[in-house]
Amino acid sequence: MNPQGTDKQETDKPLVLIPVTAEDVAREKRRKVTIWVAAAIAVVLVALFSYRRMADPRDAREAYDAGLGLLKATRYEQAALNFSRTIDLMPDYIEAHRLRGRVYVAQSNPDAAIRDFTKVLELNPQDSNALVERGFAWLDKKSYANAFADAVGAISVDAKMGRAYTLRATARRALGDAAKAVEDFTMAVGLEPNLENYFQRASTYQLLGEQKLAIADFTNALALDPSEPHLYFARAQARAASGDARGAQEDIAAGRKIDGW
Repeated sequence: MNPQGTDKQETDKPLVLIPVTAEDVAREKRRKVTIWVAAAIAVVLVALFSYRRMADPRDAREAYDAGLGLLKATRYEQAALNFSRTIDLMPDYIEAHRLRGRVYVAQSNPDAAIRDFTKVLELNPQDSNALVERGFAWLDKKSYANAFADAVGAISVDAKMGRAYTLRATARRALGDAAKAVEDFTMAVGLEPNLENYFQRASTYQLLGEQKLAIADFTNALALDPSEPHLYFARAQARAASGDARGAQEDIAAGRKIDGW
């Protein structure tokens, strides 16, 4: 065989053209358009993402500020909506969770409050205020062991926090340990000598039969706010139990006068 002849035969073969239809051309155009559109969409998405990152903190702060104002005005439902909006935009906005938790407490919704205070503690496990607030929400649910545990946690973080001792004392009293509760209320009174702590310690003294100590605490509470009728009625009860019928009648009369009887 002649190699050169073979080459010539192959060269002389007619060129076979693959037919290109209008559909092929249209398909190619569509492919190119799709590529350009995809690229344009990607650019737009990047731009939107960048804008969202800039806009979200501003929008979140505006929603938070609005919620704070509504909370102060005791418009709880609207406040909760604004704090929820803040959290949607910035899920780790710790103060939004804290304040929404307080709104839920005000709305007598301890389960929702506990969830928000728990989120605060996930973000900051050393937040003693969140521990105490969650503890009081546990009290609302009569979950005294959980309230006690949160009080212990708060005290371990801040041993000078009066409300933590008030919480632990209240939980201890509910769990049946009035004597230990008095010790905690005494710590609370020393750190925060307010009406509530005097009243709660006085009530615990009454449980223990220590009427004179109860009377002394009710008197201290009245010195802080003499316009509270329930303090007179509580002291009247302690005075009656201690044998002071006249003093009890005087307190009842004073309480009724304030109460408009």
